[in-house]
Amino acid sequence: MTENPITGPAPLTGVKVVDLSKILAGPYATMSFADLGAEVTKVEHPEGGDPTRMWGPPFVGDDATYYLAVNRGKKSVTLDLKSEEGQRIVHRMLEDADVVVENFKPGSGLQRIFDYRALSERHPHLVVLHISAFGDEGPLSDQPGYDMVAQAAGGLMSLTGEPGGAPMKSGYAMGDLGAALFGVIGVLAALVERGRTGRGQYVTTSLFECQLAMHVNWATNYFATKKRPHALGSAHPNLAPYQAYPASDGYFVVAVGNDSLWDDLCKAMGRAELATDPRFLRNRDRIEHRDDLEQVLTEVFAANTVEYWCRVLEEHAVPVSPIRHLDEIYDDPHTAAIGMIGTVDHASGPLEQIAFPVNFGGVRPRLRSAPPAHGEHTDDVLEKYRAVSV
Repeated sequence: MTENPITGPAPLTGVKVVDLSKILAGPYATMSFADLGAEVTKVEHPEGGDPTRMWGPPFVGDDATYYLAVNRGKKSVTLDLKSEEGQRIVHRMLEDADVVVENFKPGSGLQRIFDYRALSERHPHLVVLHISAFGDEGPLSDQPGYDMVAQAAGGLMSLTGEPGGAPMKSGYAMGDLGAALFGVIGVLAALVERGRTGRGQYVTTSLFECQLAMHVNWATNYFATKKRPHALGSAHPNLAPYQAYPASDGYFVVAVGNDSLWDDLCKAMGRAELATDPRFLRNRDRIEHRDDLEQVLTEVFAANTVEYWCRVLEEHAVPVSPIRHLDEIYDDPHTAAIGMIGTVDHASGPLEQIAFPVNFGGVRPRLRSAPPAHGEHTDDVLEKYRAVSV
């Protein structure tokens, strides 16, 4: 795996971001801004800094890989935000900044100190992104939260896992990452609006809100039927067959998105008669007879290997894939061809990173710098701010 050699222009060049957030949602959002070319300054407490620096093992150098995953491209400065000097310096930084990102605990001293109304009055050009667990209004607004809490409270854990099994969280931190990505969208929209009006904006999102936004068809299914949905394993609530099946030596997935693909699958399996079986004729029929369909397909697929079924189904243009592990994905020629893994120069040596997943004119934003050491850039960045009084 090698670094993506493309070093094309970055769309957010010239945009300055002050990152007052920690853990995952805020730092992932600000790393996205950095990947897009923004100048991001991460402000950390002098004692310990971002807690994820210690969320290990594994560690690379002094920092946990969790921290290293979401903080590249930034500069790190240390300030005590509860001190008068720290607040004075931050406000000087905000005079120069376009965006500030924070996820202060609801009702905390820091949230009161950096209240968005005061920030907006003092810095009317500023786009303020506030990420919380449950939003600014409602009975849960004062509750703190972590990703798993959001997955539980927002319904994801009720839809993940095997039917009748224990609730399960998703493998990814979908509460935090969903809030990060919607937060990025909100900030970019606010910057476009500021280009028209000259004024900044208070942008808020929460882990809970974003969980609901990602319900998509689960929500509309419920609104139409008022029936409580439950976990379906790998199956899809609106399509069949669209799930994982066991072959003789492991699992693979089949994704039949229309009736034409169902016909193709039946031919590929050598069971053309299933295409005209009244139980399976249309997608709505296959959903109604989901248990019968799963029993039939499980028996067919158990007769051969994952490699065999993936090859045969690909020959018939049926969407299919083995269920791959991360080491297999990172070593895959396709991953290399699209340049999704690069390296940054870290104090401990070359550090592999997953790249930004959007290209601009065929150019992927380059990985610009390693995640910073705690307070690595304090003196360089704050020199001009410390010398000026407000």
